[in-house]
Amino acid sequence: MFINNLDPVAFSAGPLSIRWYGLFFSFGFILGYIIMQLFFKQKNYKTEDLDKLLLYIFVGTVIGARLAHCLIYEPDFYLAHPVEILKIWQGGLASHGGSLGVVIAVLIFLRKNKYRFLELGDMLCVPIALVCSLIRVGNFFNSEILGIPTNTDFGVIFVRLGESFPRHPAQLYEAVAYFAVFLILMAIYVFVKNRPQGLIVGLLLTLTFTARMAIEPFKVEQADYSTNAIFNVGQLLSIPFILVGIAVIIYSVRKNSKLKKGM
Repeated sequence: MFINNLDPVAFSAGPLSIRWYGLFFSFGFILGYIIMQLFFKQKNYKTEDLDKLLLYIFVGTVIGARLAHCLIYEPDFYLAHPVEILKIWQGGLASHGGSLGVVIAVLIFLRKNKYRFLELGDMLCVPIALVCSLIRVGNFFNSEILGIPTNTDFGVIFVRLGESFPRHPAQLYEAVAYFAVFLILMAIYVFVKNRPQGLIVGLLLTLTFTARMAIEPFKVEQADYSTNAIFNVGQLLSIPFILVGIAVIIYSVRKNSKLKKGM
């Protein structure tokens, strides 16, 4: 059993408070930028373009994640108080929306910059898995995205919530799962030289959202309503991403096979 009495605020400077969640989020983007720089230099691509891409992705991630949380998980409240949507500092970001925001951001970037979507996507998906892992660690520090009670001596007690019973550390389950996906994708990117373009994109979608599907039953329902079905909202939203991931894998493998036959 672990007692989580972690202060969500890393440090304060006067009226300004820096939270661990923000640090993990920022640290993830910095690490992702470093990894992408290495990938770009390896292919002799312009790192100046990477700076633009990072800005697009950051904005797309935040907007997509915020809108998804507000309009999917708590629609009644935010539709009645639309100004509250702008208060990002109060928390509330949804990974499904963030993922879609990244895709849209990359597509907008590609309209003005000549890169191949799947090739760029393969590079991006490696650090994205790492960023997702670090964000979940930040959620743990914030005592949010809680797991359900374990009803045993195993688990984490979130003291700052005034609780005295252990819960599943669902945030850490996801953090470990996403970090494992990061290691898998990095190994494939580095060591599998003749991989089909798009394979890593497909694997990221399939593996991360399959992990999300598996872990959701150990989490408290995040939506302020129930689906009254076998799957909760988080699981239902994961299904399309898994199907798209499988479709991308099949497409990339078949296309690569045709190219080899044509050589």
